Amino acid sequence: MSEPRIAIIGAGIGGLACALALQHRGLAVTVFEQADALTEIGAAIALSANGTRELARFGCLPGLEAASCEPSELIWRGWKDQARIAAHPVRKDNAYRTAYGAAYFGIHRADLQKVMRGQLKGDVVRLKHRLTGVKETTQGIRLDFAGQDSVIADIVIGADGIKSKVRDHVAGEGAIRYSGTSAFRGIVPAKDLPNLPDPQAIQFWMGPDAHMLHYAIGPDGGDVNYFAVTEGPNDWPDMSKWVVEATRDDHLSAFEGWDVAITEMVGQSNMFARWGLFTTKPLRNWHKGRAVLIGDGAHAMLPHHGQGANTSIEDAVTLAELISQDGLSDMEALLTRFSRLRRLRTTAIQKSATVTNDVLHLHDDADLEARARRLENFPQEFGWIHGFDVKNGLDIKTAGRLRL
Repeated sequence: MSEPRIAIIGAGIGGLACALALQHRGLAVTVFEQADALTEIGAAIALSANGTRELARFGCLPGLEAASCEPSELIWRGWKDQARIAAHPVRKDNAYRTAYGAAYFGIHRADLQKVMRGQLKGDVVRLKHRLTGVKETTQGIRLDFAGQDSVIADIVIGADGIKSKVRDHVAGEGAIRYSGTSAFRGIVPAKDLPNLPDPQAIQFWMGPDAHMLHYAIGPDGGDVNYFAVTEGPNDWPDMSKWVVEATRDDHLSAFEGWDVAITEMVGQSNMFARWGLFTTKPLRNWHKGRAVLIGDGAHAMLPHHGQGANTSIEDAVTLAELISQDGLSDMEALLTRFSRLRRLRTTAIQKSATVTNDVLHLHDDADLEARARRLENFPQEFGWIHGFDVKNGLDIKTAGRLRL
């Protein structure tokens, strides 16, 4: 029997993880990416244990450790001052690795893609391939690209993000939802943040209708990546453009009166833009015919658990393992099993991230003590996210045992 023709659309984290997982199982794959190069300026990623344990299995751990910073602690603070509300060790005492069996890293997205691509065998990534059409044929599923030859595949894996063209084929248009929140982000040298306490920690600062997340990135933690989230605007001004212009005053006004460490950080941004935060509605189907979705195309979520990339890696490894086990002879059974294995967990994380937005944005007259107690119980509340291992989640009954 001839080797299956496996096509992945998108060379982001999910697409590269899927290619690695398939190669690791002896299967050939081609990745089609619309960009000219695998770079994203100013973007960083938090990799938690459920993601790094899979990347380590593909030989990525040395490269990740060389390019990343492992946070010292996870800390929550209020918005007016630097008092700690709750904290848990991460790198300290090797606590996080001991608890969850793998590391937590802060890394620039471009560095992560470089590490992952470096573990791929052969020239399997095709750049400048923007997908324009997907069509089932008697020979297989045909993929059309702008200015490039069409390709026939036995299966196409849509790892092409929240604006997924493959999702349009699988589920139709209209899956994207604006969350009513938006974000500013930037990367600032740690040396330029003299008022920042614990610069090597991953930290949440929580205030009325806004919060700030930041963590160190790079091999020595020399830069601090921040992601500052605010409520609004109520309506996104242009659904065709998810990033709109913003001024330095827009950045600062959202955090007026906050601790000096926050205004100092936001005031040094050179990324004058506002990112809309979007999700996808729950999809009835993750697959259609020979096409299947993974990652943000299937379950885009708010970033408040840092799980977009990590759940994409989980999806990728799960699908690769099922293809390796079952082959492609019964496509419907294969892809139905995949979506059943992944839907419950990703929906639970998606819902939890939405609830967490409200928890992070409480006003001062709310029950802040109840929030503090919940944060103190982080391992009990959220350990199910970080401790997940795809090897133990390939049984539907096991995968269903989630704390919702």
